[in-house]
Amino acid sequence: MAAVSVDYYVRLEQGRELRPSSQVLDALAKVFQLDPEATEHLHHLAHMGTGGRGCPEPTERVHPNVLRLLNSWGDKPALVMNHLMDVLAQNSLYAALHEGLEHTDNIMRLAFLDPAVRELWVDWEAQARLRVAHLRAASGANCPELLDLVDELAGVSEDFRRMWAHCDVHTDGDDSIRVHHPTVGDLTLRYQGLSLECAPGQRLVVFQADPDSPSERALGRLRYAMPGDGSSERIACGATSRPPRVSWKSAPAWTRT
Repeated sequence: MAAVSVDYYVRLEQGRELRPSSQVLDALAKVFQLDPEATEHLHHLAHMGTGGRGCPEPTERVHPNVLRLLNSWGDKPALVMNHLMDVLAQNSLYAALHEGLEHTDNIMRLAFLDPAVRELWVDWEAQARLRVAHLRAASGANCPELLDLVDELAGVSEDFRRMWAHCDVHTDGDDSIRVHHPTVGDLTLRYQGLSLECAPGQRLVVFQADPDSPSERALGRLRYAMPGDGSSERIACGATSRPPRVSWKSAPAWTRT
């Protein structure tokens, strides 16, 4: 259906054909019924060895101007993360939203290694799939640390293995999440992810409630329930201290595709 021979396709799948044309890739994407994001990801993967994107340079430090911006959003949870979804900086309201949870230094570990997050995220399955799809989009980079993270999660979480094997790709930064917070109740928050030109690989993520909504009022209650005066003067920032990663030596080949 893609007008390529079986031998050529096998060589392509095995990595022995390194320069497929854009026409071949588009034809394969059509046969596999890939959406535009997955098709773009296919092109990135195919051209990794021919000048495609590589792993972003480590940029743990968050620019002071970005920290000031985070600090100014006292009514909006916000964070800065890198391509591994390490949380490099967060404002007080984001920290309060996740208070008491473990693995808050990395979004992927939070999603799959802390059972309590399933009570916080009302639609845990959908939210976890979305984050796996974001990580899958980043996996086109030739980045050993990212593959180590995939190995670690696959080694301890059946849910992660199941979702990773589905091969979904998602890069759009405009999504929403429903949260059941133990102190202020239910919230529906929309969030935007913005790439930071000053730091390749870093993204600024901001959560907002609809104006004059119950969710906006719940955020207000959460803000004033925080220790102190509820302002956004407190900010957790700086490089994350990553725990040792567990290598999943018995991982099947699809964990690294």
